Amino acid sequence: MILKRILRVYLVVGKTFGKWISPIFSGIAISVLRIVVFLGQQIDKILFPKIHRPLKNPIVIVGNPRSGTTFLHRFLIENGFGVGSQLWQMVYPSIIIQKMLKSFLPLMEFISPARHHSTEAHQTSLSSVETDDVSLLFRFFDGFFLYGFFLSFDEEDLFEWVDPKIRNTSKRDFDWFETMWSRNLVANKGDRYIGKLFSLSGNLPAFQQKFPDAKVLYMIRDPLAVIPSGLSLVTGVLDKKFGFWSLEKKIQQRFISRLYKALLELLIRFHDDWVHDRIDKEKVLVIRFDSMMNQFESLMTRIIDFTGHEMTDELQNTIQIEAENQRRYESGHRYNLEKFGLTEDQIRKDCEQIYRTFLI
Repeated sequence: MILKRILRVYLVVGKTFGKWISPIFSGIAISVLRIVVFLGQQIDKILFPKIHRPLKNPIVIVGNPRSGTTFLHRFLIENGFGVGSQLWQMVYPSIIIQKMLKSFLPLMEFISPARHHSTEAHQTSLSSVETDDVSLLFRFFDGFFLYGFFLSFDEEDLFEWVDPKIRNTSKRDFDWFETMWSRNLVANKGDRYIGKLFSLSGNLPAFQQKFPDAKVLYMIRDPLAVIPSGLSLVTGVLDKKFGFWSLEKKIQQRFISRLYKALLELLIRFHDDWVHDRIDKEKVLVIRFDSMMNQFESLMTRIIDFTGHEMTDELQNTIQIEAENQRRYESGHRYNLEKFGLTEDQIRKDCEQIYRTFLI
């Protein structure tokens, strides 16, 4: 199946962007990387026996891209709630390999995939803590990242390739997260893992079965803001790398339409699982984006109580300082609905149930 995905993406990149040679070299590099990582992981099992310890009470942040998940993820990690995975650790998920490469990180930034990321959305680099979804792309060449950045361009709608209702890869993916998180707990010298997975919006009940003691922080933001912002984030990366806005209008519109539906589906599926009690709500804290921006102190009190973290004087002071910063913050990430062929009425209608349950 992975060969099928590789071939399909190769054809998509060739037909859409006229890139036929460079993807071959990228494919060879990824194949070599997979072999090297596999060998490194076998050595890890011998040298680092602590990677076999079970995960305890992980914290996982869930929500659509641009809903505030990155800020919250990084704030919790920076303030000692737990440890996460830096981008380079997801590209090289072997402790022994990480130890060998760490001193070369500054040089590796020149070939990092993060260099195509929009800095207006948020700063990122190989050493930045990032969403764990990206690890599925590097490990299995699969997942929502593959669909969002490549498969959405195909003439055929291939959403079913990543739809857990049609092609359920939950066991494979969750086993992988457990393996990677255990390694990075050892590598980062932590006791509690904090992950970020936007894809779990569409598959949270299965995740809770695998990790019943996980604490989930679900971020919800006004769809009128989060959807165009998410579209802007992805198209910004594609434009920087491939010149997305110079493509034929037909191709642009097809891609945007599919990505819009995928982002909408994430919201709707979480909502459906929530209202039909398929989610263990005692293990989920729903957080509104506006409360994070305007009521940060009270929000952090709720998060501390929910996660069982200890409040210290230093943490209290940090929260107060950050609360002031949040109230003054203005995003540099600009977007408009017209650019994506959307209207306010369309989004409100498509997300009516989201507003009714979470945002009114």
